[in-house]
Amino acid sequence: MEQLKKKNNFLEKYFSDLSKTIIPDIECLRKLYLVKDLFLSTSKKKGKILIFGNGGSSAIASHVSVDLTKNAKIRSVNFNETDLITCFSNDYGYDRWIEKAIDFYADPKDIVVLISSSGRSKNMINASKAAKSKKIKVISFTGHSKKNPLSKISDLNLWVNSRAYNFIENTHQIWLL
Repeated sequence: MEQLKKKNNFLEKYFSDLSKTIIPDIECLRKLYLVKDLFLSTSKKKGKILIFGNGGSSAIASHVSVDLTKNAKIRSVNFNETDLITCFSNDYGYDRWIEKAIDFYADPKDIVVLISSSGRSKNMINASKAAKSKKIKVISFTGHSKKNPLSKISDLNLWVNSRAYNFIENTHQIWLL
């Protein structure tokens, strides 16, 4: 019985902590509305949303891209094709594969969304620089340190106040969906 109570306490604390992380403060809500408006204006201009992530964030990018396209009727793409990732990584290095995808696929009316729990992934930082050099807006979703490198070079950053990947990734997914 005592062991079951400990398990319940763990789950109660986990869900309580996750709930506090997911619920956006007023500043984050303002940014989420801005993201919505940017997505809609990009769609009206016949632009598209390019969404990138690594690992679990890549799965989030895929899910969000499909929902934006199918449900919101906003043209969106993500790049999870193994052949493209391995080709660009082999030819340009893993740190530059997203940058090269932006070079090949992004147009001036587009928006780039970068999802990085730490905000320190070199490929995301290089991607942001590539998009900005093409005068394409960059929206980033990060966690860990508020002043992470990616947040500093994005046009708009939505930051999750957590160091737990699980909380950060779940929050990013909920905020984006």
